[in-house]
Amino acid sequence: MQDFKLLYRVPEAAEALGVSRAKVYQLIQAGTLKSVKIDSSRLIRSADLMEFVADLDRAA
Repeated sequence: MQDFKLLYRVPEAAEALGVSRAKVYQLIQAGTLKSVKIDSSRLIRSADLMEFVADLDRAA
């Protein structure tokens, strides 16, 4: 059974998307990719990651 994560750290999200960590931070800053902050960690919910990818498909 494959593990399913609810939250991804920025480097994990970057790897999943195939982009750099800097690009993920740019997307977060622009409001294009939603994220949450827990203590000092910036995290991306799996649902928000999937929504971001779906929005890319719709924009194409």
